[in-house]
Amino acid sequence: MKKRIIGLGLLATAALVLGACGNDKKDSGSSDDSITIGVLQPVEHGSLDAAYEGFKEGLAENGYKEGENVTFEYSNAQNDQSQLKTMSEKLVKEKPELLLGIGTPAAQSLLNETTEIPMVVTAVTDLVGAKLVKSDEEPGGNVTGTTDMVSIEKQIELLLSIVPDAKTIGIMYNAGEANSKIQADLAEEALKKAGVGVKVLTANSTNDVQQITTSLAKDVDGIYIPTDNTFASASAVIGDVAKEQKIPIVPASIDQVKEGGLATIGIDYHSLGKQTGVMAAKILKGDAEPATMPVESADELELYVNEDMAAALGIDPDSIQAPK
Repeated sequence: MKKRIIGLGLLATAALVLGACGNDKKDSGSSDDSITIGVLQPVEHGSLDAAYEGFKEGLAENGYKEGENVTFEYSNAQNDQSQLKTMSEKLVKEKPELLLGIGTPAAQSLLNETTEIPMVVTAVTDLVGAKLVKSDEEPGGNVTGTTDMVSIEKQIELLLSIVPDAKTIGIMYNAGEANSKIQADLAEEALKKAGVGVKVLTANSTNDVQQITTSLAKDVDGIYIPTDNTFASASAVIGDVAKEQKIPIVPASIDQVKEGGLATIGIDYHSLGKQTGVMAAKILKGDAEPATMPVESADELELYVNEDMAAALGIDPDSIQAPK
């Protein structure tokens, strides 16, 4: 897939606002005195997978290397929400030195099981709204981490620049994901402020995504998708519908664009995970505590354009520019 990335510079890292049984796996470490980090992920898809890999890289660059002095106990619920509690209980029972919650559902599930084991989270939109921390500046408990919230207004502005004559824009997400609803509401507010009509459809599972996308695409001039685990898992399906219906789609994350969107101003989740790994290393070394370690936002955002999708839609990729 051809792609174009344009850096938009630094954002402040200050505080702010994403199975089956037996799907556990152990990423082994060889040292007898290695520390253990318990990891919980709600579903497998590009953004969350990238965040996990970045997390391990951030730790390794700060002295905590898999296979040498750290062991990862990894569990993935494979989009089966009923498994999150069971997996959380198991991870906490093993008493790791640190926990990592990837995505809001996983972070909440782990916190329900322990308020004592230090925890970092990533790919969570609103840590305060999810009741993971008391405030972004002073988390106040055993949790801190990174937020994947970006400027929804900028993303909507980007979409409207692609379809400047749009009368109606569609929004689709899983209403059961709290972080998705926050972003969807902000997107709807931005669209109404711009004088554009809004049509919202929601899906409860990946099985509904194709039908929802096809239905929405017939009634709108463009579609916005927040960082939603359900829709991210079906990005390829969404991309097929977009090509068939000739509809531009701006998702909230770069990984969603790679797999089926047109463009976004978004986060590199590998970089976000790496940033979280650096935070985790400070906690493990005793240089910081979750209670007083501010939540951080992405170090940088990028305009990402899927040139293959642009070609399929008959859009010149060079015409897609980042809002000022």
